[in-house]
Amino acid sequence: MTTLAATPSATTAHRLPAGLRKTGWIAWTLFLAAFAILEGVQHGAGSWIALTIGLIAPDLTFFAAIGAKEPVQQGQFPRRAVPIYNAAHRTWIPLALSLIYAFGPLQAPALFTFLLAWMLHIGIDRIAGYGLRTEEGFIRD
Repeated sequence: MTTLAATPSATTAHRLPAGLRKTGWIAWTLFLAAFAILEGVQHGAGSWIALTIGLIAPDLTFFAAIGAKEPVQQGQFPRRAVPIYNAAHRTWIPLALSLIYAFGPLQAPALFTFLLAWMLHIGIDRIAGYGLRTEEGFIRD
């Protein structure tokens, strides 16, 4: 008699346990908050304004749902808003732009602070349980 072991699904096979992921997001977010505050203190008003805008900007993607005619359930985004929302809530985009900035010739501290705040926003969302959206517009597990 052979026994079959349950195999994890393709979507969960590569994922860390939820508690470990959340701990990682908390540590990353605390680092980003400290770094962004340091940038604000070091570079002044422009960086503080960029920090504020960076914390708000990713959620401006909600405006992409305005005028959508399709019916949605509570907590669901219209399909046309999902790709825009997901693009603004992927950590690798502001991280890649931050690395390009760090190793490039541009000297614009407010831009760097904005990128830190963008990543900070994403981290806060992940800690609060707001992740990327499925094609149907619901929060992914």
